[in-house]
Amino acid sequence: MVVDVHLESAPAESQLFKKPVYIAGPCSAETEEQVMNTAVPLAAMGIRIFRAGIWKPRTRPNSFEGVGSVGLRWLQRVKKETGMQVAIEVANVKHVYEALKYGVDILWIGARTSANPFAVQDIADSLRGVDIPVMVKNPVNPDVDLWIGAIERINNAGITRMAAIHRGFSSYDRTLYRNVPQWQVPIELRRRIPQMPIITDPSHICGNRELLFDISQKAMDLNFDGLIIETHCNPDQALSDASQQVTPEGLKKLLERLVLRDPEVKEELMLTLAALRDQIDKMDDRIINMLEERMKVAEKIGAYKKLNNITILQTKRWDDMLKNRLQLGTRKGLSEEFIVRLFRSIHQESINHQTRIMNEE
Repeated sequence: MVVDVHLESAPAESQLFKKPVYIAGPCSAETEEQVMNTAVPLAAMGIRIFRAGIWKPRTRPNSFEGVGSVGLRWLQRVKKETGMQVAIEVANVKHVYEALKYGVDILWIGARTSANPFAVQDIADSLRGVDIPVMVKNPVNPDVDLWIGAIERINNAGITRMAAIHRGFSSYDRTLYRNVPQWQVPIELRRRIPQMPIITDPSHICGNRELLFDISQKAMDLNFDGLIIETHCNPDQALSDASQQVTPEGLKKLLERLVLRDPEVKEELMLTLAALRDQIDKMDDRIINMLEERMKVAEKIGAYKKLNNITILQTKRWDDMLKNRLQLGTRKGLSEEFIVRLFRSIHQESINHQTRIMNEE
């Protein structure tokens, strides 16, 4: 189902989020000197939108939680002296009013806030009648409907210049990333709201500046609309998220390495793609048929367990099976993350089928 979100239809040359859009600036505005020392070289590179955290939603109360409203004056100076637009995160109605009072150009709603429909609705209500672009980060949990719901609430308030920010998702599992990308979620958002610009936030996905390029290139390969990358004049001395920030020079080198691919498939290439896609379709059909057969076997197992009064969940069997599938999958070139997610889903579906058999009269 395509979601009915009403976005501004303007000529491409006048669109705020014209592809590729690059947004950069420090995780937190710390001092006026730090803000300007970061903004000036970014403007010289051609960056059009400067981001900075004014109020920081921190996990622990004694962490640096931002300088507050005083930092908005520094952003006014950035606008005046560099010509860049400035963007900040807002988490409540007070933040919105302060941002509007100081002439902030773009607002974004953070991952913790977008997960709370009450908070998003309060922000939406405070924006009625205001003409300002708003970006909505994905919720901390991988729930595309919750993400779309936050977008719809802001859009229903009359905001038509919008973008979604893909910043990855929290996970209890130990992974390479601070927040797992789970690309299938923003891809589904693109399918359901095809006109919505999607900007990837590799800083929060990676949590480590050494990983930024690969995630940035992946976003460009998926034809997303841009990147928002935390950039600091002296990252190692940053008061928040030091390890994921880069210098302006580091950002320049990263952007210069990016390969921007052609989203349009040329006619002469279409036949080859069509043939390969046909192979994929046939393989997918075989996978579905094999899963059907697997569930039939699971139902037989469920009937046997019912007859012999055996519990459905056999933890050791599941642990051994997952270990074996991981070994085989990684030998075949598949990622551990994929194998775990795939077989957890298959295992849960098997349990569902066995439970149904158990509960039959």
